[in-house]
Formats: sequence, C-alpha cells, structure tokens
Amino acid sequence: MTNQFSLETRATLISSLRSGPLDLLVIGGGVTGAGILLDAHTRGMKVGLVEMQDFAAGTSSRSTKLVHGGLRYLKQFDVSLVAEVGKERAIVYENGPHVTTPLWMLLPIVQGGTYGMFMSSVGIYVYDRLAGVKESERRQMLTVAQTLEKEPLLRREGLRGAGFYVEYQTDDARLTLEILKEAVERGAVALNYSKVEKLIYNERGRVAGAQIKDVLTDEIYSVYARKVLNATGPWVDELREMDRSKRRKTMHLTKGVHIVVDGQRFPLHNPVYFDVPDGRMVFAIPRDGKTYVGTTDTDYVGNPVSPRTSKADRDYLIGCVNFMFPSVALGAQDVESVWAGVRPLIHEEGKAPSEISRKDEIFISPSGLITIAGGKLTGYRKMADKVVSLIADELGSETHRQFPPCSTDQIALSGGKFGGSEHMPSYLLDKIALGVGLGLTEQQATQLVHRYGTNIDLVYDEIRNEDNVVERFGLPMDVFGSLMYGIQHEMVVTPSDYLVRRTAAMFFDINWVQKWKEPVIRFMTQILKWSQEEEQRNRAELERNIAEATEVI
Repeated sequence: MTNQFSLETRATLISSLRSGPLDLLVIGGGVTGAGILLDAHTRGMKVGLVEMQDFAAGTSSRSTKLVHGGLRYLKQFDVSLVAEVGKERAIVYENGPHVTTPLWMLLPIVQGGTYGMFMSSVGIYVYDRLAGVKESERRQMLTVAQTLEKEPLLRREGLRGAGFYVEYQTDDARLTLEILKEAVERGAVALNYSKVEKLIYNERGRVAGAQIKDVLTDEIYSVYARKVLNATGPWVDELREMDRSKRRKTMHLTKGVHIVVDGQRFPLHNPVYFDVPDGRMVFAIPRDGKTYVGTTDTDYVGNPVSPRTSKADRDYLIGCVNFMFPSVALGAQDVESVWAGVRPLIHEEGKAPSEISRKDEIFISPSGLITIAGGKLTGYRKMADKVVSLIADELGSETHRQFPPCSTDQIALSGGKFGGSEHMPSYLLDKIALGVGLGLTEQQATQLVHRYGTNIDLVYDEIRNEDNVVERFGLPMDVFGSLMYGIQHEMVVTPSDYLVRRTAAMFFDINWVQKWKEPVIRFMTQILKWSQEEEQRNRAELERNIAEATEVI
C-alpha cells in the first residue's frame, strides 16, 4: 500500500491518533514497544505508538545483534530466562527469517575458563533442552584439533576443545521496523519524532493520555487513551518521574560497546563466544566482510540519547581480541567503526553490571501508568504478551469487551511472508536473478533481497520507475531503490534514519556512508522539499552520527 507509512501520510496518522480515545497509547518505539503495538492491535484494541526519536534509535539498534537463547545466563543460573528466551528464538526466526540467520558458534574451552570440558558439555546440553533446540542444531563437542580446524586464529595455550552450537544473528533495527510495519499494514498507528511533553490526567487523577510534540513541526496535540504504557527503555524512569511514580525499583543503566574491524584484518571463520581475563565473556562475529566484537558492560550515567565509546572501551575490546586471538595483534588503527548502546536493567543492590538479571518486570503506578522495564531483544514477543494480556484483562473488566489471547507467534512479519522459512532460499534466488535483470550487480541484488525479503518487489518498482534520478543525483540504483523504499514505506525522515537504522551501513560499512552521504542528502533535500535550514540541520546530525561511529573520547 503505497505511502502508507511515510511523511506524506504523517498528518493523516496524527489525525487518527487524535480522533477519539485509544484503548492503548504506547510510548516508546523500540523493539518492546513495536511488539506491544502488534500484539495489542491483533487482539482488537485501538492502539497507537509514539517515539521521540526515530524508531529503534535507542537500545534496539545498538545491541550485539543476536537473537540468542541466553547460554551466558546459565553462568548466572538464570534457568527460567534461558528457557523462555531460548524457545523464542525459533519463533522470531520463523516470523522474520529474512532478518534472522542461524549461525554455528564456537565456545572455546580454556584452562581456567568459565567451565571445563565436562561442565561445558553439560551446560550446552541443558541449554539445548531448556531452549527447545531442534535436533539438527543441537550442540557438538569438539577436540582441540577440531576446534583449531574450525578457527585457526584461536590461542592454543590452555585450549581444551570447544562447544559448537547455534545462535541467531539479526539486524536489530530492521527487526523492529518489520514488526512496526506489520502492525501499521494491519491498521495500527506508529509515529517517530513524536515526543511526550506531559501526561494527561482525568478528574480522578488517573492517567488518560499525553500531550505530544511533533518534533518535525513543533505542533503540540493531545492524545487520549484508556491505558498508557511506558515502554521507553533507558527513559523509563524519566517518564515515571513525570508521573511522580518513580519509587522502589529503579533502572540501572549500563553501557555496551562494540568495535568493527575489516574481515581481511581479522579473518574469523565462525562466530566465537569466549572468556576474557576479567571473568566476562565476549562475542566476535563475522558479518558482511567485517568482524565485530563486543560487548562491554559498565555502569552508565548520562544522556541515553548519545552514549559514546571511550578510548578505554575500545582498548578493552582490542585487548579481548588479542588475548583469545594473539596472532591477530589488533591495534587501535584497525578499528573502522564503533557503536555504544545503553541497557535498561532493573537495579539489584550490590550486583556488578554484568551480574544484573536481564529479566523484565511490569510496574503499575497509582495513576494507572503501566511501565514495562528490563528484558532482552529475544524476548520482545513474550514481554508484549505479558503486558498486553494484563491490559486486556483491565480493559475487559472496564468496558465489558473480550479480547483474544496473543497470536503473534503465528504472524509472519512484514518482509517475511515466505509461507515458512523453508521456502525462503528459492524465493531469494528468484528475486536476485530478477534484480540482476534490472541492471543491479549480483552483490547489490543479493544485499537488497536479503534485507527486504518479500517486500523486495516494492524496492524493484522504485528502481523500474527511477526516471533518470540515478543519473541526476549520482546515486547507484541499489541506493536509490532502498532509499526511496525507506521514504515511502519505512517513515525515513532524515539521512541518519536511512544510513544508521534502515541499512546499518553506519556500523558495518562506514566507507560506503562517506561515499554516498552527499548524494543521499541532495536527493532527500529535493524529494522532501527541505529548506536550507532543514538541509543544514540534517547534514549536521549525520556528521554527528559519523563522528560517534568513528571517534572515541
């Protein structure tokens, strides 16, 4: 449905939010809020979502980009979390296989490490059973020789063998977008750059909506809702303070940093999850010709909007690489890009950042404001089910309506309509061939088809109808097609929306960003009719994002 989710329909979407009370207003456009929007809408609620930045601009675009079952949490004996999020992996994969990829991961067993060979074997066995891992993806235990054959870069000193098991890689921001798009395509309303200025209360002191500022126009308008949900991640306590209900349990923000290195400089064969000297564990993961490493886990105090990578963060991760892969001899000059994210954890007195549970929890304030906090990317759907079921019970008793149970485990996301993941490979091959026939290179077509899945025909339609735009703006066809699709169907508002969150190029191909940023800005200036001031503001924002991705402080 052309232009359904774009700037051209923004005024209509705002009018829809303002027209009569919603059943539920969701504040926060990360993966948790997106999952809640889809769940609530599919149960028959009138629901809208607002996000003060771009969708997924916070934690949901700055994770380790794994939909994983939480093997690491066995170390903390958090069995229930492992069982819950482990089983969710398969659902997330089946619902969006184009943005989720199974990967065989190595867990090197080293002398003095977290577990010995026996305990690692038992631990991964328990993990397989708790997580409901299908038989074809169950763990293998490797000898030293087999381990080094899989990954010759590993340190040999103290190596006892390895576990070999499956995890799932994702594009966190695109997963969030596909959930949102599925909800919007079904009739829900979602708006980015829409900031809650204040909460609205009725005469009984119950929260009844919010005053929203359209960040793009400075217009302020009111949205009324029977229920208001705070799913703002690192900003959860800020909204609770606005509601004067921040008490007892509070958020504990920690920072996680990742570094990206060219794959030729760090030619990793498999993802590796490994012990480091301070007792933590770190991932090193190959992706699209790069290898990324993370994450750190340190206390964070400051503005969650723009967490920065410090020299100490970068050097810590370089040290982790050189400890487990000594022949790589990584240096600061090898780091191409970085990203930092803030984890919104629920504070536990006396625990170090890496020891705090990743469990989610629901708080209900005296005013009726509902807050969901904590949790993990993998468990987004279960978090949504939990809170929407609670809201359904409350709305049901108040309005005498009945709402069905959660059904999102059966909903293929936007771009994932393959009729089952087993049909995806042949579909992708056919669409890659079609893209080559349109004049794309095989590499360009492959990247687009894997990124957009069953929405690729809409991207190809833009390419077919490009009308000399490519030549006039100096854009290659693949960039033009994906940028136009983003503007028309993914609520792209700024160059940073496209280059950071719709493509992940800012993290994984910074040279590509530098090469195409000016043509992208020129094209968006014309098609979105920016004033000179708007163009300068968007260019400045993009340069800030580039600096955050390439410079340490």
